Amino acid sequence: MNAVEASIHATAVVDPSARIGDGVSIGAFTVVGPEVEVGSGTSIGPHCSLSGPMRIGTGNRIAGHAAIGGDPQDKKYGGERVELEIGDRNNIREFVTINRGTGSGGGVTRIGSDNWLLAYTHVAHDCRIGDHCVFSNNATLAGHVEVGDHVILSGFVGIHQFCRIGDHAFIGMGAFVNGDVPPFVMVAQDGYGRPRGINSEGLKRRGFDKDRIAAIRRAYRALYMSGANLDEATRKLADQAGDSDDVRRFLEFIQGGDRPLLR
Repeated sequence: MNAVEASIHATAVVDPSARIGDGVSIGAFTVVGPEVEVGSGTSIGPHCSLSGPMRIGTGNRIAGHAAIGGDPQDKKYGGERVELEIGDRNNIREFVTINRGTGSGGGVTRIGSDNWLLAYTHVAHDCRIGDHCVFSNNATLAGHVEVGDHVILSGFVGIHQFCRIGDHAFIGMGAFVNGDVPPFVMVAQDGYGRPRGINSEGLKRRGFDKDRIAAIRRAYRALYMSGANLDEATRKLADQAGDSDDVRRFLEFIQGGDRPLLR
């Protein structure tokens, strides 16, 4: 089978050092800079800016006016070589901005696969994003944020630098998050976001049975509703973790953070 040639609009500017895969389409007035690699089957809309060093995987969809791979917005950045890595089949919508890493933060911003980044989403330097996430309009990540798999950030959510968001968490509209959010937890707006139960509906949609959800709910109650301090709650979770891989994951997340836990 013959490879499908890339389709590049006549007004687009593509640096000679850029590597463009089979079947890539690039829209009008888009600029693709040096050291940009675009995987096969990816489509890039009009008026986009792609700056390297950056690697984009296969089958991605990038809408018009997105600015991908720009310099980190960090005063400590001194022009060192830093990168952006994006996986496969992501849907990146209008006016999304994603910055490369910083030398002091590991040098790489990474985004996994099968994510939806809706209009005006911002992903700052050195962030790590997993797979199957949805970031709604105007969701904003500061630097060094880690986001797990299957996370949903509703519109106008703001995540403080260095925070971690665990797998399957749900952050409600307008919440400002300044601490770590464990896996499975749902956060609602109240000034800074505060836990408001587990993300049970999302877990059901992903095939979690009632016993798994019940175990996660018991862990949530031990941590957030028992009145125990964090040390006491952690001991309760350790007891529960013997019967549940999900609770063990919940506990390991709590024990592995540098930021205070959101409680």
